[in-house]
Amino acid sequence: MSTATEHRTFDSLNPATGTVVGSHPIHDAAAVRAAVRDAGEAARWWARLGHAERRRRLLDFKAVLTRELHRVANLIHEETGKPVGDATLETVLAIVHLDWAARNARKVLGPRRVSPGLISVNMAATLEYLPLGVVGVIGPWNYPLFTPMGSIGYALAAGNAVVFKPSELTPGVGVLLAELFAESVPEHRVLQVVTGLGETGAALAADPGVGKIAFTGSTATAKRVMAACAANLTPIVAECGGKDALIVDAGADVAAAADAALWGAMSNAGQTCVGVERVYVVDAVYEAFMRELTTRAEGLRGGEHYGPITMPSQTEIIRRHVDDALARGGTAVVGGAGSVRPPYVDPVVLTGVPEDSSAVREETFGPTITVTRVATAEEALQKANAAAYGLGGTVFSGDPRRAMELARAMLTGMTAINSVISFAGVPALPFGGVGDSGFGRIHGADGLREFTRAKAITRQRFPLPGMKITSFSRTPAELQRLVKMVTILHGRRKS
Repeated sequence: MSTATEHRTFDSLNPATGTVVGSHPIHDAAAVRAAVRDAGEAARWWARLGHAERRRRLLDFKAVLTRELHRVANLIHEETGKPVGDATLETVLAIVHLDWAARNARKVLGPRRVSPGLISVNMAATLEYLPLGVVGVIGPWNYPLFTPMGSIGYALAAGNAVVFKPSELTPGVGVLLAELFAESVPEHRVLQVVTGLGETGAALAADPGVGKIAFTGSTATAKRVMAACAANLTPIVAECGGKDALIVDAGADVAAAADAALWGAMSNAGQTCVGVERVYVVDAVYEAFMRELTTRAEGLRGGEHYGPITMPSQTEIIRRHVDDALARGGTAVVGGAGSVRPPYVDPVVLTGVPEDSSAVREETFGPTITVTRVATAEEALQKANAAAYGLGGTVFSGDPRRAMELARAMLTGMTAINSVISFAGVPALPFGGVGDSGFGRIHGADGLREFTRAKAITRQRFPLPGMKITSFSRTPAELQRLVKMVTILHGRRKS
């Protein structure tokens, strides 16, 4: 890890107890600059290793992470407050994604021949994807391993070095990750961590030595990061917030839908970017769904079934959304204003909430859910798509064809059918949003390509007789031959 040039430190705290988990340096702009400079040298070495050797090193890193799974999960538990079981699941998913990235990088990114077409029949055409150099990753606190590893693992597999700035709430997870990586790649600091507050992340985004920034966080912060990147035309992939909707169609398995809605809304204390925050239920199954949902929700309690609100200031946002929903005519069928008892929030299920209320329009990021009765699935879809966010979504339906139509029509980057958040567990699928949820993709082949630059190469194999087109010695007859060929190939209108 890079050394801070000033001897300032900050503490990470267990949000459930307030006890100090660890103390870490605040890396200033000079320290970030030094880390990026070192990463540039490491990136050149890492790229020269080639796909096969990088694959071997990353699979070894995966084995190290697996060996230390319980240690990593316990640290996630301490810094976020989430149950150890949930932290274990997060670590397992990170391992699975790292494995996929390592094993598939060459197939996705390696050189391949492409057809040159008849006009360029004398050419050999090759496409490959080359690393960018240094990738800066600015990670969140809600999933401090799984989410940033969606960028880190794929960027490393693509041949880049990484400078990772973890959230100031969960710096220890980032530091441990870099230490474990160094066991598999001791020669150069291919993965470095810089710790600190917002100024540290801003310095990383503004550093001209960074080839791309991968950011996860709020939409408002993403705009500030983009502004810092703009000075150097540094590209950015941004995974921002969500206000994900779940649609329950007639004929759906109501019990399964309620169980999924509850997990999507309440797990990790609702602090999930692709968590369920809105549910739209077709009238025919509304009453049955509400019975299933409320029965399940009444048995949950913060601090027992899920952890605390990791960021203390978030409790006031949750309280404001619940109060606004109730003040505007909504009904709390489970919980209510008294459910907010920092650092915990008990489940809140709201019905009859106006669509223009903050509880429906803004990201709550807490264990709350709004349920709205609709006449048809088409009305549900219209309401689901009315939000500015477009990250994930869910459809429950007994009709596979109808479910697929609804899933395709949702204005989101990902949609799960008859399951919840399942797309995050499939490494081959890209992950990212539209609208206020950001742009770019991590995970899958798209995630590997996100951290590369496409390189196109043509090689003339032989000259075409009588077709010297790109030369000042070109004759009118040669140009006419080209026009005749194009006319034959493309001049007929197709029905």
